[in-house]
Amino acid sequence: MACRWSACHERRIQQHGGVAVNPLPAQTLSCEVLVIGAGPAGLSAAKAAASGGAQVLVLDDNPLSGGQIWRGGPFADLPAAATALQRAVAALPNIRVLQSAKVVGILEAKTLLVEADSGALHIRWQTLILCTGARERLLPFPGWTLPGVTGAGGLQALIKGGLPVRGQRIVIAGSGPLLFAVAATARKAGARVLLVAERVSLARVSSFARKLPLWPSKLVQALQLRDTAYRTSSTVLSAQGQGQVQSVTVQQGSRTVHLECDRVAVGYGLVPNVSLAQALGCSIAPTGDVDAIHVDAHQATSMPGIFAAGECTGIGGCERALAQGSIAGLAAIGQTHKARPFEKDRAYWSAFAAHANTCFALDEGLKKLPQADTLVCRCEDVSHGTLQHYSSWTEAKIPSRCGMGACQGKVCGTAAQFLYGWQSPEARLPFATARIATLAAEADPLSAGPD
Repeated sequence: MACRWSACHERRIQQHGGVAVNPLPAQTLSCEVLVIGAGPAGLSAAKAAASGGAQVLVLDDNPLSGGQIWRGGPFADLPAAATALQRAVAALPNIRVLQSAKVVGILEAKTLLVEADSGALHIRWQTLILCTGARERLLPFPGWTLPGVTGAGGLQALIKGGLPVRGQRIVIAGSGPLLFAVAATARKAGARVLLVAERVSLARVSSFARKLPLWPSKLVQALQLRDTAYRTSSTVLSAQGQGQVQSVTVQQGSRTVHLECDRVAVGYGLVPNVSLAQALGCSIAPTGDVDAIHVDAHQATSMPGIFAAGECTGIGGCERALAQGSIAGLAAIGQTHKARPFEKDRAYWSAFAAHANTCFALDEGLKKLPQADTLVCRCEDVSHGTLQHYSSWTEAKIPSRCGMGACQGKVCGTAAQFLYGWQSPEARLPFATARIATLAAEADPLSAGPD
């Protein structure tokens, strides 16, 4: 796919708000192996690829490496495995990591347009490893757009980044083991966790727990994170407040409970980030109830020279991502024979992921949460009642502008796929918000080596 900004590249001066923008020439960086994403999968892929002497470039849109699960910040408490891997990657002279660098578009075959703090970059690669991770699945309910209401994982990221929550009353809800980790993070930061509301039944949670001895480290983790505020068969029905969330209504089994609170965090699992893979022509296939990048035994996608690892290939957790990353990195340099130990780890943790995904699968009852006036697309203020009149994403998009806001359909597209069965929207250029100077950078960039 060629970039659609050829006209922009031909202009040396762009006008924006009455101010002349003089774009600097884009710099070109070339590498043998390009890894997109510096989470567990990306870091392990970079380390493995560099072990064969390849020049590796890692791009990540966060200011610190680690991805979502190993997110750094003033209050982050990273596990030893995270710091050890980060140090190992930093010590290798043939790996370069660019933080706060986001892919904006595809210029031509094996060349990406990237925006970094230093300006526009043209990244040329020989082999590509996609480790684009996942995002939280947010499902709309009355009041979910009130200030103070976030995703469960979103709250955890905010606290790690320094959000003060000491003394605040917090309700955490949704589904999946992540809820325990979020509650632990909030409590450690001084918050009062009033309730951890798990959507699925006690029977399904018990089914999940009974098999945990097959993965002893997960059993230990579950015992360490157990929470007295945890309740099964519980769902946040609505949030209320004037300018800020002040209370929630929760269905707990057969009874309805009203809780006054300062924050609400609701998340229903994760969804793989596949938009860049789609734009590059990689096959996408259903994995459970989500779409993920299709890969073979060597983590190769359907496109030659492109591999993928981690949550973008299906939600499977940190341990599986590490194994997949190592396999992808070795395959990228033609050393698949060294991947056998990691293949065993991948199978072991894939079994755990399949068990967890089965036990915490979403049910049809969640589709009844939004009311007619509940916003589904909050960027463009499009309600559930409006979208119910359409039969597809394309049909709804033109008259309602659903998905045409800042998130580019990432939030509402995921919700619409679950609520209405619509196919998620394909990524459109630019893939991320970008400075005009990035889009207007010269078509003939300055050439530079990998370092």
